[in-house]
Amino acid sequence: MSRRAKQFNKEVTPDSRYGSDLVTRLINRIMRGGKKSIATRIVYDSLENLSTKVNESPLEAFQKVVKNVAPVMEVRSRRVGGSTYQVPMEVKNDRALSLALRWIVASARSRSGKTMIDKLAGELIDAHHNNGASVKKREDTHKMAEANKAFAHFRW
Repeated sequence: MSRRAKQFNKEVTPDSRYGSDLVTRLINRIMRGGKKSIATRIVYDSLENLSTKVNESPLEAFQKVVKNVAPVMEVRSRRVGGSTYQVPMEVKNDRALSLALRWIVASARSRSGKTMIDKLAGELIDAHHNNGASVKKREDTHKMAEANKAFAHFRW
């Protein structure tokens, strides 16, 4: 019997412009210090820049970006008989979305550029075209899972 408390996923309200939970999660991930209006402006302006560059609606383009960045497999540590193995496992949908948003924001913050709007828009455009730091992070995660495929029988 597990001693840990049961984890519950927080429900987010859809954003006002696109009516999407995914955009709200990105806004919350961008937000620092409770400055939600600034984070909202950054995300909306970046999505508009993305849509003008790729000639799609902002929501469809953003959903494609998240699909390109979201991992399918990851490795998790599993202790077996005194040794720790990196066991490849499938990623659940909610965790895949969380990882994708985390990687997009982290790589956007680490980019060089003038404003966060430009940096986030640049990362979204790169991810839409299947290149950029966040897509590379997904590829590295998949390579690690592929390299440790021999330990898949330790899956629980």
